Amino acid sequence: MACTWSLIDVNLFNILCPHKFDNYKEAHVFQEYSKEDYIYFEKDNSDKIFLIESGKVKIGYYTEDGREIVKSIHGKGDVFGEKAIIGEENRNEFAMALSDTSICCLSLDTILDLMRDNQHFSLKIYKFIGLRFKKIERRLSILLFKDAKSRLVEFLKELSEEYGYDCKYTGNRIIKHPYTQKDMASLLGTSRPTLNCLFNDLKDEGLLVYDRKEIILSKNREMLAS
Repeated sequence: MACTWSLIDVNLFNILCPHKFDNYKEAHVFQEYSKEDYIYFEKDNSDKIFLIESGKVKIGYYTEDGREIVKSIHGKGDVFGEKAIIGEENRNEFAMALSDTSICCLSLDTILDLMRDNQHFSLKIYKFIGLRFKKIERRLSILLFKDAKSRLVEFLKELSEEYGYDCKYTGNRIIKHPYTQKDMASLLGTSRPTLNCLFNDLKDEGLLVYDRKEIILSKNREMLAS
């Protein structure tokens, strides 16, 4: 099976394959998960990292009163479970498949061997982890201190940076994103009806057009920063 995943600008399988494939063949194990299957639980051993071949995975935890907090959602090509690399012994979060999902599991020993053998790869891994932590910290800060509309605006900025491109004909910003409205509501700590109302408010203000597959930010989108 052909595999191409990237960590920042490092293609992990270009390093594993072909010149190291024989050494790490046994580490290339694909596992299939159905929707709502757990990939790991809180307190599980942190001895693997995971690369998504297809599907979606949410990462989160449960509060003492049983509420679910979603920290991030990952799709095809993404990496998760990376805290094992920096010494996490047991998971402090869960990972759950949001759809039928295929995942390549790589042992921590495999990754550490690669990092010892390739300094460039090692630096990129740490850069990736640092950027991931910054993103999660920023999102949690927004959840704690912003109202629902402000959280949505910040999320749209993030989506625009990650998935957006400018239409040279209209000046609009097109965002082709991997999230359902349910995904967005979970990440923003709100309900789907509330999120739908917020999208409608922004649409009525002439700032965006939303459908299931893409978001179009108008050329007057700088008003979202206010």
